[in-house]
Amino acid sequence: MTTRAWRGLRPAGRAAPAPSRPGLPRRRELIGFATVGLLAYAVDLALFTGLRGPAGLGPITAKSLSFLAACTVAYAGNALGPYRTSRAPGLRPYAVFFAVNLAGAAVQLLCLAVSHYGLGLTSQRADTVSGAVVGMALATVLRFWGTRTWVFRAEGRVGSWTG
Repeated sequence: MTTRAWRGLRPAGRAAPAPSRPGLPRRRELIGFATVGLLAYAVDLALFTGLRGPAGLGPITAKSLSFLAACTVAYAGNALGPYRTSRAPGLRPYAVFFAVNLAGAAVQLLCLAVSHYGLGLTSQRADTVSGAVVGMALATVLRFWGTRTWVFRAEGRVGSWTG
């Protein structure tokens, strides 16, 4: 038998990979997205805390700058990581990624603004919790859906992960 005939065989005890269902995220995709997201989150949180504390910037300015840095890290990580095989050439995916992340940033900024200005919770800790914890959690769901649906669209995948 030639080596070509052996390629389709698996060692005993190893199951064939489960067929992927269109529209549902795969485990590897979720893990990759989460890993890149954690790195971007660390950049966002560290920069926001530094700009808000020692640099003495206001909460909205600090969050805006930390967002820009984290967004760049997230795009590079996703383009080179979990979505490296489905990246379209050119600047369009980069622009769409930033649009999706701007929507996520708007969610974060809204949480921060409501907490800081609406509820009067003005401490650095309250700003961090509202902008970098609550806001980030809500924005992450939006970012995953938008990134998967509009930025790094895989061939053969029908619809989004929501159905």
